[in-house]
Amino acid sequence: MKTSSAPSPLHALAVLALAASLVLAGCGGGSAPDAQAADASGAKAGETGKDEAPAVPVEVARVTRRPISASYTGTANLEAPAEAQVVAKTSGVVLQILAEEGDVVRAGQVLARIDPEKPRLEMERARATVRKLENNYRRAQELLASRLVSAESVEQIRFDLESARASYELARLELSYTDIVAPFDGVVAQRMVKAGNLVPLNAPVFRIVDNTRLEAVLNVPEREMATLKPGLPLRMRVDAIPGRIFDGRVDRVSPVVDAGSGTFRVVAAFAGGDTLRPGMFGRIEVVYDERDDALTMPRVALLENEGEPAVFVVREEKAVRVPVQLGYVNGEFAEVRAGLSEGDAVVTAGKVAIRDGSTVEVINADGAAESDGGAQAVAQAY
Repeated sequence: MKTSSAPSPLHALAVLALAASLVLAGCGGGSAPDAQAADASGAKAGETGKDEAPAVPVEVARVTRRPISASYTGTANLEAPAEAQVVAKTSGVVLQILAEEGDVVRAGQVLARIDPEKPRLEMERARATVRKLENNYRRAQELLASRLVSAESVEQIRFDLESARASYELARLELSYTDIVAPFDGVVAQRMVKAGNLVPLNAPVFRIVDNTRLEAVLNVPEREMATLKPGLPLRMRVDAIPGRIFDGRVDRVSPVVDAGSGTFRVVAAFAGGDTLRPGMFGRIEVVYDERDDALTMPRVALLENEGEPAVFVVREEKAVRVPVQLGYVNGEFAEVRAGLSEGDAVVTAGKVAIRDGSTVEVINADGAAESDGGAQAVAQAY
C-alpha cells in the first residue's frame, strides 16, 4: 500500500513565521552599531566645541630697562620770599607818582613824592632853635670862665641844645619820608594811590616783589621725613606754562611735624625771572633717588583690586598671572624687582576680560617695540 507525504497547512505556517523572525533579527542587528557610532561621534563633536573658547584681544608692552627715579609729588603755589608793602611813613598829599605796576625798581629808588612843604618848615624851625641854643651855650661857657654864671645854668643850656639837635634830626627824617622809596630790588606788583590823594600815616602805597627767587611750600606726610633732605633736586610743571619743566632745589626742611595734620613743611626754591611769577600753581616732584638701569614695566599693567602686585604675561598665546615684586613706582612706569624678565610681554589693555590661562590674541604685536621706545623717550624727557 503506497503512503502520501504532502505537507500539512500547519507546518507551512510555522516555516513562514520562522523566516520572518530571522529577517527582522538581521535588520535590527545591523542598525544598532550604526546608531552607537553616530552617538559617539556626536558626543565628541560637542566636547570639542565646548573646549575651544574664542581668543580675547589684548594689547601688550615689553618689560625693558630704563632709568627710573623715586620721588615725592605735591602741589603748591609759588611765593616770593622778598615781598613788601611799601607804606607812607608820613601823611600828606601825593604830588608825583614815579613808578607804575610792572616797573623794575632798585633799592632806594623814589617811587612817589608827598608834599614836603610842612615837614620842611618844621625842619627849619628846629634848625633855628639849634642855632639859638648853640649861641647861648657859647656865651654861657664864656661867662662860666669869668665866674659870672653857675655851672648848673651852663649844664641846663647844654641839655636844651642836645634836645634841640635831636628835634632837628627828627624833623629832617620826617622830611625824608616825603620821598617814598623801594626797600629792595624788585618789581612793582601793585600801586594803590594816585597823584592828589591824601595819604594817611602808614597807609600802603605800593607792593614790591623780588621775583628773582621764588619758593613753594609743600606740606609733606611724616612718612617721607627720612627721605627728603635740603639740597635734593626737584622738577616743577606749572599750569600757566604747559610743556615746560622747571628745575629747583629743596631749600629748607622743617625739623618738626605738625601734630594736627601729620605733615611737615618742605620749602622748594626756584629761579624766577621773566617766566615764573608769584602766585602760579605748580606740580612739584622731589627726586630723592635715581636708578639708571632698572627693569621696568608700564604701571597700567598692574592688576587692580589684588592682594599682591601681579600682572598678566602672554606666554604661548595664553595669559598667565604672575606675581611681581615692585621697587620704585614713578609716573607711568614701575620698577620690577622680581617676577619678570626683560622682554616679557605684559598685558596693558584687555585685562578685565581675561583670567589665568585664557587664550589671548595680541593685537599690537608689531607696534609693541615702537610704543616701548616712545614711552622710554617720554620717561627720559620727563
